[in-house]
Amino acid sequence: MKAVVLNEPGFLTNANVPSPGEPQANEVLLKVKCLGICGTDLHAYKGRQPFFTYPRILGHEIAAEVISFGDRVTNLKKGDLCTVLPYRNTIIDQAVRTGKVNCGSGLSYMGVHEDGAMQEYFIRDAKDVFVTNGLSPEQTAMIEPLAIGSHAIERANIKPDDIVLVVGAGPIGITVITMGILKGASFIVADTNENRLNFVKDNYPGVTTLVADEHLINAIGNLYNGNKPTVVIDATGNSNSMQKCFDYLAHGGTIVYVGLFIGNLEFFDPLFHAKEITLKSSRNALPEDFKKIIRLMRSVHVTIGHLVTHRLQFDSLTESFLQLYNPDANVIKAVVEF
Repeated sequence: MKAVVLNEPGFLTNANVPSPGEPQANEVLLKVKCLGICGTDLHAYKGRQPFFTYPRILGHEIAAEVISFGDRVTNLKKGDLCTVLPYRNTIIDQAVRTGKVNCGSGLSYMGVHEDGAMQEYFIRDAKDVFVTNGLSPEQTAMIEPLAIGSHAIERANIKPDDIVLVVGAGPIGITVITMGILKGASFIVADTNENRLNFVKDNYPGVTTLVADEHLINAIGNLYNGNKPTVVIDATGNSNSMQKCFDYLAHGGTIVYVGLFIGNLEFFDPLFHAKEITLKSSRNALPEDFKKIIRLMRSVHVTIGHLVTHRLQFDSLTESFLQLYNPDANVIKAVVEF
């Protein structure tokens, strides 16, 4: 069957790979219909993705159709459209036993630690497959990135009277905003990229946009009578940006890091203690986040028509993939249609 393989940084190739065969008792055979392109995929192509090994079939933002399943599977039927939880735990450790299946010590991530869905068919454990009938393949492919945003928002424990600053208006920052505004808090987004700020202005009129420069703290203070954000969520994966979050934050506030980088993060400990800062990371998403997004999409409380800005074809992906790096293309989210 057809697959697209990232053999090493910068070398994305078409390949014929073995078909996955028949599903075992608790498994399901899936046919890929649509696939979102994540920052993980873009970083892996450039050789900048942590925890990554080559060669690798990319892809973990998945819309797929049920083809067949094992005799112990009772929650699916042939033809169901589904999304897939793309991470599984190879070790049932303390985190997994307590329900934190998104960050177990033996976590294996599709498209990173094991092959992903940039291929015609694959097999997955049925417990990681969620039916999305009534949604489109494109909507379904956006569930995983929205679940990432949902998990970050839940980690932040946002209340309606919070002032929330999201640093970074890239795809993940935008999914954080999409899910966060449902909490009823005041939202600000800051970025150095004017096109991304304009995208937020056009699609999230209730969100304040500010340029992430040396005047950002004063600009926020002017909005809220000198008050600072009570929650800062950094979605940049940039060390300098992440360190500045300590300055942006109000005393008693919470920082959540969604983006990550390869390196060490340093902060001034007296400031950390003086403000009694709560510092958190947000990794992946939980099954409950996926189920929540499906409910919100079906009820039209969350829509994604504005998120998908580029559509590529699976059969020509190796030729078109590089266009996603063109800054003039203003890519927010791209999908691959099969």
